[in-house]
Amino acid sequence: MTIRRMLAAAAGGMIFVAAGVAAAGNFTSSAHADFFSAGTHQFYVWCPGSTDYMATQSGKDAEDAQLRLYDASKADGRPACWPVWQGRVRT
Repeated sequence: MTIRRMLAAAAGGMIFVAAGVAAAGNFTSSAHADFFSAGTHQFYVWCPGSTDYMATQSGKDAEDAQLRLYDASKADGRPACWPVWQGRVRT
């Protein structure tokens, strides 16, 4: 009886660990691919000393979109604000 319980507990634990590893792999690879993908990206724009806000910007990748948003922020008179990438917006 105890051997069956031990085997069942071990099998359950292995299934639980395998599911966790599979889920964690999907999160990291998806975010990595989204960062380097063209499209619309969402940013949290951090502004020290003033109100922060959320914004979206399109670009050939996240870095391109971030620089475009930063340039637009400077043109609007907010040179200290910096966009922090949150993810790609699916359209």
